[in-house]
Amino acid sequence: MSTGNSPYTSGQPPPRKRHVAGGGANPLRRPSDRFESWFHRLLMLVLVVGLPLAAVGAGLTAYESTMRTVHAQTAQRHEVTARLTSNVAGDSEVTKEPAQVRWTEQNGTVRTGTTLVKPGTPQGATLQIWVDRDGTVTGPPANATTAWSNGFFVGGMAALGTFVGIYAVRAAVGHLLDRRRYARWDAEWDLVEPKWSARFRR
Repeated sequence: MSTGNSPYTSGQPPPRKRHVAGGGANPLRRPSDRFESWFHRLLMLVLVVGLPLAAVGAGLTAYESTMRTVHAQTAQRHEVTARLTSNVAGDSEVTKEPAQVRWTEQNGTVRTGTTLVKPGTPQGATLQIWVDRDGTVTGPPANATTAWSNGFFVGGMAALGTFVGIYAVRAAVGHLLDRRRYARWDAEWDLVEPKWSARFRR
C-alpha cells in the first residue's frame, strides 16, 4: 500500500477539525441574548397555538350569541301584507320615504303604522312588512347569514388583536433589553475609557 501521496508523510501534523459552537454554547452570547432568543420562541409558540384558539373561540361565541338573537327575533316577529294608505311623492334623490300603511292581523285586528317605501308608489299598493307581537312595524329578523358574518368578523378581529398584542409584547421586551444592554455598555466604557486615554497621554 503506497503512502507517497499521504499528507502525514511530509512531517506536517494532521488537520484539526474545526469545532462549531452551537447556538446556546456561543461564548459571545450574553444572558440577555439567550433570554431574548427563548422569549421569541415562546412568543412564536403562543402565536401559532393561541391565535387560532382566540379566533375560533371568539368567532364561535359571536356566532352562537347571534343565533340566539335570530331565534328570539324569529319567534317575536312575523310578516304581514299591508296596504299603502297614501301616495308617495316621487323623488329621485331619496331612496325610500316613510309612509302610512294598514294591515289586518290574523285575529282580525286592523292596525296602522309607518314604514319606508319607494318614491312614486301609488296609494293602495300592497307590500310585505315585518311587525312584532305588539303590532309595531319593525325590520326582518336576523338570519344565519348574519350570524356567520358576525362570527367571521369577531374571529378575525380576535386574531388581529392577538397578533398585535404579541407583537407589542415582543417590541416592549426588546426595548427593555436594549436599554439594559446600552446601560451595561456605558458602565463598561466608563471603566475602560480611562485606560485607553492614559495610553495616548504618555
